[in-house]
Amino acid sequence: MTARTTLRWRLTIVYGAVAVAVGLALLMLSIYLVDRALVAGQVDLPRGLSVQLPDGRILTLDSFQEQLRRATLSRLLRQGLLVLLVLGALGVAAAYFLAGRVLLPLQQITSTAQRLSAEQLDARIALPGPHDELKELADTFDAMLERLQSSFEAQRRFVADASHELRTPLAVMRTEVDVALADPDASPADLRAAAMVVRDATMRADQLVDSLLLLARSDRLSVDGLPLRERVDLPEVCDRAVSAVQAEAEERRIVLTSSYAPAVVLGDRGLLERLAGNLVENGVRHNVDGGWVRVDAGTVGDRVRLQVMSSGPVVPAAEVPRLFEPFRRQGPARTARRGAGLGLSIVKAVATVHGGSVTAEARTEGGLTVTVDLPRCADAD
Repeated sequence: MTARTTLRWRLTIVYGAVAVAVGLALLMLSIYLVDRALVAGQVDLPRGLSVQLPDGRILTLDSFQEQLRRATLSRLLRQGLLVLLVLGALGVAAAYFLAGRVLLPLQQITSTAQRLSAEQLDARIALPGPHDELKELADTFDAMLERLQSSFEAQRRFVADASHELRTPLAVMRTEVDVALADPDASPADLRAAAMVVRDATMRADQLVDSLLLLARSDRLSVDGLPLRERVDLPEVCDRAVSAVQAEAEERRIVLTSSYAPAVVLGDRGLLERLAGNLVENGVRHNVDGGWVRVDAGTVGDRVRLQVMSSGPVVPAAEVPRLFEPFRRQGPARTARRGAGLGLSIVKAVATVHGGSVTAEARTEGGLTVTVDLPRCADAD
């Protein structure tokens, strides 16, 4: 309240001072013009013409005209200052009122900001009126609140999903340990089987934590920028990603094919390897037995393109954009035990860090086509 009152009074003083200064300037200009008019209107009579006043004083016509001019200007000045004083007071009052009207939208913005909290971000200013600077400020503030609300909601969903995903392997480990401890006659084979289940759950939790850390790192780098960039040969990165899943693909009879053309990116090698690895892993793990995966990398104009096409279950077109959200899985993989649903989220984050983009398209016969476009290294040739 103090800041608003102070600003209002500052504007009032400025407006009032301007009004008084303009009135004073007009008064001085009026006195000057009246003086010029009186001087120009003086009667030019022969010198020595005079009259004798009742008190015996001799009054010449020149002195009479001069006294009349001075008396007129003096009266004009006194009455003008009196009028200026009254108008100045009215001007200050009007300035105070107008300053309040001008600051009203700012008060609405402040009041809305004071009502906001992390739990209540749905308040909006929605300032009516013409599209002036204040309305533009209010609309910008509303847009910022919309982004903040979306960000907080996404963060809450992310934390809830992460907690749920971590709770699953922890529950598995606790159950296996409780079963083993509750059976005094458990054989070494039973204990070994329980230990293997606990190990698998531990590996899944460890993989989830690594993915969360990588996603957090990518989000941070999208704001701070990459601290170090190096030339990365994208076909080489893709070839390593394909080799890493070759055994799993052969086990499920999935045919892996690739086609590479010269493509060089300037960026973080570790992040780009994870980007390619996630795309190829998703193509294999979310596929059907006996399916296929094709990996293409090359240069298109001033962009480097990595495209992974795969067969698999049919994905509704409406579900495709949601696949880039954390902990989203496609088809039967929603209930699968492998993977945490962070693969495409990490791909999107890494592509954004490198100034690129990623798109996905559902294939009518089943499966996905995921395309990543990245800026081409300027001295790639």
